[in-house]
Amino acid sequence: MKEDPIILKTSREIELLRQANTIVARILQRLSQVIAPGVTTGELDKIACSMIREAGAKPAFKGYRMSNRKPYPACICSSVNEQVVHGIPGSRVLRDGDIVGVDVGVVYKGFVGDAARTYAVGSISDEARRLLTVTEESLYRGIDQARVGNRLQDISAAVQQHVESNGFSVVRDFVGHGVGRRMHEPPQIPNYTGVGTNPRLLAGMTLALEPMVNQGSWRVQLLADEWTAVTADIS
Repeated sequence: MKEDPIILKTSREIELLRQANTIVARILQRLSQVIAPGVTTGELDKIACSMIREAGAKPAFKGYRMSNRKPYPACICSSVNEQVVHGIPGSRVLRDGDIVGVDVGVVYKGFVGDAARTYAVGSISDEARRLLTVTEESLYRGIDQARVGNRLQDISAAVQQHVESNGFSVVRDFVGHGVGRRMHEPPQIPNYTGVGTNPRLLAGMTLALEPMVNQGSWRVQLLADEWTAVTADIS
């Protein structure tokens, strides 16, 4: 199936994207001050929802539909430990040693801000810390390849090489994507090579790079809530 054309943005549209993503960054920074043992993921969602409203934006995730799944019910995704992506916030209590990935999306002046960050809860293991470090490093290696004239899979290769050389694996069921007036725009951006398209990178492309990294196998499975994806080996 042929992918839709990539939408190049004007300087004005990029500025509006910057404003939307600044709201997201502020929320992620605020949550870094709140996340601690004893806090629930539902409390994190309430804070994010409130900050989104105060900024004059709308939550991009709440009510979002993917294929035949039921609408997503919250403002953030909160994925703890073996949960890879799209964990639904609620009554789960964060405990010392957990890691929690928080994904925030907003719509502001017609443009989407979308970013995620993974936080250490209290004191985490050395291996969990190494996972966070390698994943963040892989993001910046991908960003370094996001230059006019390169190819899309230069980004993918940079992420995959760094992750796998450190003994971890990249998830294959979920990928990064273009972002703009819609949360998911072309092109899809896998964190591994050999699949999908490989267009030349042009000025005006706006890309959401999303390295998703597991300690064990790259395989994931979907829980009964139709959204939460966990590692198949519970790593």
